[in-house]
Amino acid sequence: MKNKKLIKNICVTGGAGYIGAHFVNKLNLTKKFYIYVLDNFQQGKKNIIKDKNINYYNIDLKNKNKLNKFFKSKKVDLVAHFAALASVPDSVKNPADYYANNIIGGLNLLEAMIKNNINKIIFSSSAAIYGEPKTKFIKENHPKNPTNPYGYTKLVFENFLIDYNKAYGLNSISFRYFCASGVDESQTIGEYHNPENHIIPVLIETALGLRKKFYVYGHNFPTKDGTGIRDYIHVNDLAEAHILAIKKLQTKNICEFYNLGINKGYSVLDLIKTTEKITGLKIKYEFVNRRPGDPSQLIADSSLAYKKLGWQPKYRKIEQIIKTTFDYKLKNTT
Repeated sequence: MKNKKLIKNICVTGGAGYIGAHFVNKLNLTKKFYIYVLDNFQQGKKNIIKDKNINYYNIDLKNKNKLNKFFKSKKVDLVAHFAALASVPDSVKNPADYYANNIIGGLNLLEAMIKNNINKIIFSSSAAIYGEPKTKFIKENHPKNPTNPYGYTKLVFENFLIDYNKAYGLNSISFRYFCASGVDESQTIGEYHNPENHIIPVLIETALGLRKKFYVYGHNFPTKDGTGIRDYIHVNDLAEAHILAIKKLQTKNICEFYNLGINKGYSVLDLIKTTEKITGLKIKYEFVNRRPGDPSQLIADSSLAYKKLGWQPKYRKIEQIIKTTFDYKLKNTT
């Protein structure tokens, strides 16, 4: 068997963001890689990890010149692509921003990679590509009919990867995240969105009195209690899947797609009750109209990742996930 070139130098786009920073942290803990982070720091610089093996560059993927100069001047073996705008309701209001960042920025990245002979990429995709579910548990071959521009941009980039694999030999693994949640228990990195729109931190901020009220968007979905159901996956479990993907991309020519979730759905009312239980605090909430583009239910079937990657989520209970966010908020709220 021919020796494969070892992956040593990894470029992480969006590596100062929520999920990207958790991956950079896990990657750095392996002590096996040199890490370049490209970020426009739109969500701030609080998730910068100070370490000699990590170098940060203020580069927006929409800037083709900066991107090409970077790849021309550095030795990069693999790209982990996290950089994206990622809010469903915001994408419905501002689709142009999502097409510019997620599609044009993504295309610029692929172009720079091909020009500089970089042929491995891990892509942060999303369960939003599926749209309204046809089955309770969603497998990778489920029909793809996104109900919002955010999901559409993720699907377009996945299609780019299929075409680039055929035409240019680009090797890729795409991960379709369900709802990324939780915080690393070291509490050295966290979840910073401006504005914060992820449900678990918003619930905790409401419990702590930082928000007057929590709004439940929709109570007439075709679900057990009328509220939307999602599969919540801890960011460290997402990060671990990416570590396994590096190993697989080191040995195979592939273009593969995997769901990442815990294969269990929780409604908004489930989350409210569990957050009250974890915090010991009451949450004042109000039902309001559904948001455009929100599917009623998204629950993963992640069995393919178990089988092909040997991935297993460690945070299998929603209580564990909520507690990591609550502990972090307690420590970092003045």
